[in-house]
Amino acid sequence: MSSEIHNVLNEWIKKTVSIKLTNGNIVRGTLKGFDQQMNLILENSEYSVDNKTQSLGNVILRAANIITVYQSLT
Repeated sequence: MSSEIHNVLNEWIKKTVSIKLTNGNIVRGTLKGFDQQMNLILENSEYSVDNKTQSLGNVILRAANIITVYQSLT
C-alpha cells in the first residue's frame, strides 16, 4: 500500500467512512484500523442494500471486496 493511502487512512481512524464494495453495495462505519493489504476494521457499521440498512456491528472488510473508501459527511 502506498504511503499516501496509508497516511489518509491514518487520518480517518475514529471517523465515519463509507466503503463501496465490488457488489455495488455500501458499508458505513467508524474506521478502527487497517493493515498493509488495506483490509479494514469497522465498528458500529451498517450495510445498505436497495435503500434498506442493516446493522452489522464490528466487521472486517477484505481489501479484495473494496472498490472505494471515502470519509462520510454525516
